[in-house]
Amino acid sequence: MISKLRVSGPFCGRNLQCLFLVLFLAFQGATPLRAQEHYLAPGHPDGVALLAPPPISGSAEEAADLATARMVFEHRTPAEEARANKDAGLSLFLFARAIGPDFKPGKFPKVEELFNKVKAQIGDIIDIPKNHWKRPRPYVLDPQLTLGKPEPSFSYPSGHSTRGTVYALMIAEVFPEKKDAILEVGREIGWDRVLIGKHFPTDVQAGRVLGQATFRELMASPAFQHDLAEAKAEVHPTEAAGKSAGQ
Repeated sequence: MISKLRVSGPFCGRNLQCLFLVLFLAFQGATPLRAQEHYLAPGHPDGVALLAPPPISGSAEEAADLATARMVFEHRTPAEEARANKDAGLSLFLFARAIGPDFKPGKFPKVEELFNKVKAQIGDIIDIPKNHWKRPRPYVLDPQLTLGKPEPSFSYPSGHSTRGTVYALMIAEVFPEKKDAILEVGREIGWDRVLIGKHFPTDVQAGRVLGQATFRELMASPAFQHDLAEAKAEVHPTEAAGKSAGQ
């Protein structure tokens, strides 16, 4: 078969060399790109096993949770409501209020890529416990807590709180000098959902627990560690160069 192969061109003087080139390119095309790698193993973390159940429907505990949600909702300020509505979008660049105005789209593409990969991979971690407990939203129990459009998913745990926690812990690894302010933004993303009637306080607390567990799983992933290192090097190139020189 090799003797019948005829490929013209300056880089294909020998048929055997061409065959090896074709096989090499085919192998490269079949190899998954790092962008396709998953950071998390299926079912890890398991929110149903990790989290305590939400308050029982009709219980005194649920009534207290609802009363707290009602108080927070009724005493929100216009500035808090505006922030909550903005935070609901879960943009990476919400963290600019902690990092500074230079943290903007296009400035750190590897950080954006890392964020988008994590964002795409943690949906099931949130949806599985939500669909297991099927807790109604606060405005279902008390229509006076309705603000804006209803949301199709269940209430416990809060997905925004989970994501806000994961994103904050991840961004704090990239900008450690801004860690406290970044983590505060992550907490606000969750708490803001109580301010606008979308969640109970216990939903937010559960989301923080699930978010921390998710981040621990991410940190155990070699693929995540690789991409995190690239994001850090992009933000702190001098520090990365110094580490490379010292190796």
